[in-house]
Order: sequence, then structure tokens, then C-alpha cells
Amino acid sequence: MVNLQVKEIAVIGGGTMGHGIAEVAAINGFKVHLNDLTLDILQRALNNIRWSLSNLHGKGQLRESPDEVMSRISVTTSLEDAVRNADFIIEAVFEDFNVKSSIFKRASEHAPPHAILASNTSSIPISELASVTNRPDKVIGMHFFNPPVLMKLIEVVRGDKTSDETVNVTVELGRRLGKEPVVVNKDVPGFISNRLFMRLIESACLMVMGNEASIDAVDSAARFKLGLPMGIFELVDFVGIDVVNLILKAMVNRGFKFSGCGLIDDKVKALKLGLKTGEGFYKYPEAGKYSRVKVPKEAGEGVNPVRLIALAVNEAAWLIRNKVASVVDVDTVTKLGFGFPKGLLEYADSYGIGSVIVELIKLRDRYGTVEPDPLIMQMVSEGRVGVKAGSGFYDYGGEGYETVKLTIEPPIAWITLNRPEKLNAINSKMINELIAVINKLGAEPFDRVRVVVIKGAGKAFSAGADLTMFSNEEPTEAYLTSRMLQELTNKLERLNKPVIAMIHGYALGGGLELALACDMRIASEDAILGLPEVTLGLIPGSGGVKRLVRLIGLGKAKELILTGAKLTAKEAEELGIVNRVVPINELENETRTIALKLAEEPPITLMIAKGILNIASEGSLEDTLTAESMGFSLLFSTKDSREGINAFLEKRQPKYQGK
Repeated sequence: MVNLQVKEIAVIGGGTMGHGIAEVAAINGFKVHLNDLTLDILQRALNNIRWSLSNLHGKGQLRESPDEVMSRISVTTSLEDAVRNADFIIEAVFEDFNVKSSIFKRASEHAPPHAILASNTSSIPISELASVTNRPDKVIGMHFFNPPVLMKLIEVVRGDKTSDETVNVTVELGRRLGKEPVVVNKDVPGFISNRLFMRLIESACLMVMGNEASIDAVDSAARFKLGLPMGIFELVDFVGIDVVNLILKAMVNRGFKFSGCGLIDDKVKALKLGLKTGEGFYKYPEAGKYSRVKVPKEAGEGVNPVRLIALAVNEAAWLIRNKVASVVDVDTVTKLGFGFPKGLLEYADSYGIGSVIVELIKLRDRYGTVEPDPLIMQMVSEGRVGVKAGSGFYDYGGEGYETVKLTIEPPIAWITLNRPEKLNAINSKMINELIAVINKLGAEPFDRVRVVVIKGAGKAFSAGADLTMFSNEEPTEAYLTSRMLQELTNKLERLNKPVIAMIHGYALGGGLELALACDMRIASEDAILGLPEVTLGLIPGSGGVKRLVRLIGLGKAKELILTGAKLTAKEAEELGIVNRVVPINELENETRTIALKLAEEPPITLMIAKGILNIASEGSLEDTLTAESMGFSLLFSTKDSREGINAFLEKRQPKYQGK
């Protein structure tokens, strides 16, 4: 394959997933050939796409007109015509191996030799589909989540013979489609998402069938104790009980061990398939019309949430130990694919790995489920039992910090300002702890930490300095406090790794000054930013004056500081204080996406570029040019620069090591 540039995409199947994938591709500028068996099906698909585009346009989420996007989509009942000029083909028909394999065989015979063949399957092994084609190295899984237009996650699944280049092209295409790709490194039944989903279902079913809890109780615990957007049984209804049953059978037939769920079997036999039929585990106003299920909060009081997630955590450990996925991959899937407020393994660390093992043993002894995975047993033996111990699936710093939390999930380090009851107001202890954390991260090797993100716990990034810190200070003491704050922001600005401020709620006074010392600022739509010190008879004292002038110029900086004005996130973006504004529910995912993109770049190059940019913002032209030339020449001595040049010449993705 020669440095494939995807321009035309064929989508086979015009159903819910197919027309959604076609819409996403067209929105992002690709020419799309949509194929299905009849013109009636294709016309319904086009109608659904136009309706969706009109909604997006009406909400201001689509820059082009619906007509412009629609002009990039053509339809045909001929599979051969659909794939003839395609660079990338995505099959999105129902979960039937015979149907899918027939499509793959025909597509491989008629598509250009360079074209990649992808399946949107959620359960059928990619290697089996690849075996019927004339290009197994160019066959891959590209599992979108429903609805494709809204869901950010894509699972990119390697088959046994899938080439690295096919994976790289697919991951890059996923990003061009505005998605967050997670690579499934081995072609295991159910990939990552459905292996975890089926374990959640297994726990829920066993608890109900074993008379431990009712359906309402399980879903109440999922919603109100774990904070999930839907209960487990509610989610099964939403997906479709028949669809879940079909996926589960495909996985079990290929070796996935499952205790069984008579509850699902009974619903399938009764044709009560969930939302699509108007009734499943719950009743709905009418077939296909969703209304949020009413589950009493008190119903789940007796349900242990650890029991509900234990089998899924165990499955995640299996995936990690067998190098199918990483810790971050698992949590990305559960957050972006399932809508969890935090990752499955973050939950495990929070509750404690020992508690998970206790529930696994109880489930094994009562129901004959799987043994606790060797990975989590090893973690306990090593004392890595979660947040309280300082490490579990993640590293929490282990330094006994009180006002900040440090979580390292390579390649990202997350610093959380942790005084939520005070809106993360900055006091002396926080300053000292932040300086210690920044020093620690500066010494972390690049193979462990490449990007740092600072965020706030609770309802705000930081509402500023804790005024009680200054209430009894003499002028000399206030001067020293200001210098200590400046030392903190200077260390942050000079850190040898990119730093992103993830801003929600208030970022005022010293909180905004902290964010201004970061390299990028991503804010949620609800954020309020400002330097209101003048209204208290003070001025900014953490370096914010200079940094604000650098960002927006002297005139605007004077206006904001002298009036103490507060800005909305959008106003801050327009002035250049904030790099990007996103809805609050997308803030962490957007920040993570940007951080991971930065982490792909050569870290020494980023370090030197950051230093030169800082000089450029303050120094003379001659100083900047000299620094630029020195940095440019220095980088030629690094292994990363040789890797980047060689990768470009060899038409492959570079692998930077920070050397």
C-alpha cells in the first residue's frame, strides 16, 4: 500500500448504522457511495440523513448547508459500482457472517487494489472476514457506536493478517471523521466494548436470577450509585434485546465464556425486544419512542455497585494482560462508548481492587463464574490496590498530596486541583504541592509522561487565591506569597512537556493566572474567566498581567484588568485567551483527544519548540532567530528526527521515543 490518501468512501448497508456512517463521512468532506439492495431502502437512508443534517444545521453544529453535504453522497444498488473507485470501504449490514463474508468477497474482487475493506461488526472476527478476500492485509474492523453522528468512539480492530499500514490509515481516517479511535490489538470475540458490556449484563442477570436484587434495584444502583446515564437493563432495551442476544451468541460460539441469561432468552421468545417493540425489560410510550425510564433512587440502596462492575473489571484485566488493550483504552471505551462519567478502571481504583476480588470470589462460589484474573491478584500482592494506596490501574502519585491529585495514565499526567468545597481556591499548601508535582513531572521520562493536563475537581477550575491566606499578612509576607505564586506559574510555563488547562466553571484571579501559564486552554461552554482583583483593591500577583498582555495585547489587557470584567468562554475564545470551547459533556474527551495528539509528536521537538515560542513572545527578533537556529540544529542530533525523516521517506507512521 502506498501512503494511501482516502478521498472516496463506499458504505455498504443503508440501515441505521450505514446511513449514519455515510452522513459522518460526507460531513467531513469525503465523497460517499452508499449501497443497499433496493432504491426504497436507499431513499429512506437519504431522508434520514437529510433530517439529521437539518437538525445539526438548525443547532449551529453544521457549518455547511444540508444540500452541500448531501451533494457528496451518491446511492446505488450495485455493490460493484459502489466500490469501483473507493479508497476505503465500510460494511455496515446486520450481524450475519454469511452475508458479511459474501460482501467482503465481492468487494475485494471489484475494489481498486489499494482499497481497504473495513467492517462495522461488533462481534464477528475480522480474521474470518479477511479469509474470504484477496487482500487479508487490508481488512480491518472499524466499529462505530450508535448514533455514529454523535458518538465519538471507534474501535479499530486488527485481524491476524492486518498490516500496520492498514491500522495507521484507519486510525487517521477515524480522526479525520472527528472520532477517537481505540486500537484493539488482537482479534478477540467482542473486541473491547462488547466483552465489557456482556460482563455488566452477566452481573446484572445473575443478581436478578439469583434473587439478590430486582431489575429496578440493579438499574437504580447503576444510575444513582455509579452515576451511569442508563441502567444496565435499560441500556439492553435501548440497544435491542435481540441484537444483544445475537452478539452474545456470536461471541460464545467463538469461545467467550458466559454464565447465560435466561431473562434475555425469555424476552426474545416473547418478542419483547426493548425500545424497538415498545416493551422489553421496561415499557415505552410506543415502539421506537424513547422516554427515560423511571427508576426509584431508593430501590438500589441494598445493591453493592462493586458487585455490579466486578466481572467487567475482571474482563478488563484479561484484556490488558493479554495485550488486547491498555488501561487507557478500556476507560476510553467505557467513557466514550457507554457514557460512563469516569472509566471502569477508575471506578475499580476508587472502590479498591481488593473489594473487586472479594465480589469476584463470591460470584464464583455462588454462580460458577470465572476466576479472578491473575493481573488483579498480582496487583493486590504488590499493594497496588487503588487510590488509597497511591496506585492501582493508575498511578496516583503516592506522595500524600492533600490539595491536589496526581494521576498518571501514560502518556498523560492529570493534575486535579482538589479543594472542591472551596471552588479550588489556591492556598499556600496547594502552591507548595503544585510545585512539588510539577518538579516530579519534569523528571518523569517521556515514555511515561508526554503531556500534562490541569483540571479542577467539583464545580470549578479555580475561583482564585484563597483570600483567607492574605487576611493577616503583612506587606512583606504578601510580597513573598506573590513571588511563590510566580515561581509556580513560571515552573508551569517552563515545564519540559506541553501543559493543557481544562477549564470548567470559574477560572478567576489566580485560577486564570494558573491557566494562562499553560500552553493551551480548553474551556467548557459554562466557563467564566476573569482577573477581578481590582474589585478587591488588589492586582493580579501570579504573572497574569504579563501573560495576558502577551496573549491579547496591551489595550484589551488593560480593559479587562482595570475593570475586573468577567468573560464567558466564548468571549474569551474570541479574544484569544482560550484555544477552544466545547460543551461541558465533551470537555474531558476533547482535552484527552488533543493531549493524545500532542503525545504522538516527538517530545524533544515539542520541548524545544515550546521554549522558542516562549522566547518569541518576549524576546527580540534576533534573540528568537538565534534560539530558532540553535534548536533547529540541535534536533538533527536526535534519534527522533532521524525516525521522523525515515518514516516520511518509507511512507509509514513514525514511532518517537523521546531520544
